Amino acid sequence: MISFTTTDHIATLTFNRPAQLNAMNREMMEGIIATLDRVNQDAEIRVLVITGNGRAFMAGADIKEYARQTREEFESFQVLGRRVYDAIEGLSKPVIAAINGHAFGGGLEIALACDMLVAVEGAKMGLPEILLHLIPGGGGTQRLPKKLGHSFANELLMSGRTATAGEFFARGLLNRIFPAEGFAESVMEFAGQFADKDPEALRVLKQLSRIACGPVNSAAQCLENETLARLYRAEPAQAKLKEFLQKSLDREREKKRENLISSL
Repeated sequence: MISFTTTDHIATLTFNRPAQLNAMNREMMEGIIATLDRVNQDAEIRVLVITGNGRAFMAGADIKEYARQTREEFESFQVLGRRVYDAIEGLSKPVIAAINGHAFGGGLEIALACDMLVAVEGAKMGLPEILLHLIPGGGGTQRLPKKLGHSFANELLMSGRTATAGEFFARGLLNRIFPAEGFAESVMEFAGQFADKDPEALRVLKQLSRIACGPVNSAAQCLENETLARLYRAEPAQAKLKEFLQKSLDREREKKRENLISSL
């Protein structure tokens, strides 16, 4: 679910479910939290890079798990998710989201919790929850307007449309866009300019920058969570989730059939 490496004071946390486009499930969230705790405690690590394996950074929540949850399971899933986003944002060291492919839903929310964002050419990102009669639940309604600007954030939140890396770069959300060839090397070079700096200075600068931008409003976060829970239980969202799940299962069966035929 999670891969973890370190080199030259830079740690890299990699989402490692490429066949599922790194969709986030409970096991992955628990792995992220444990890894972040490890990073916090390791004095040799000065910068954390978060990225994905394969074609996607993260395609949001794992629909197989998400669509089948009871009310209690759903609420527990959301609480665990909030721990992930808060732990990333509250890490004592700079965190760079290296968006190697598409980032949707919870994937973009993870990136928004990071201190800096870089992306590969051609990456697409968005918060498409409204297309399922839902809203973001990981602080997306709070962090996106802060980092992207109110009007453009509203457009994305309320339409659910996908935006390109170029659009996000033009509006200041992305620090860099790198070519696909040599992407990992470009990310490490970018991260390296922070890895040789004084750890205490980095910690305080991150803290002060966060204060300047303002933390996520706790009352607004509660409203986001309460609204998502209510919408999730309503019939329109349940119907959309079941439809989405069925299409996903159909694609899997077709892929298995094609693989079986090709092996004969």
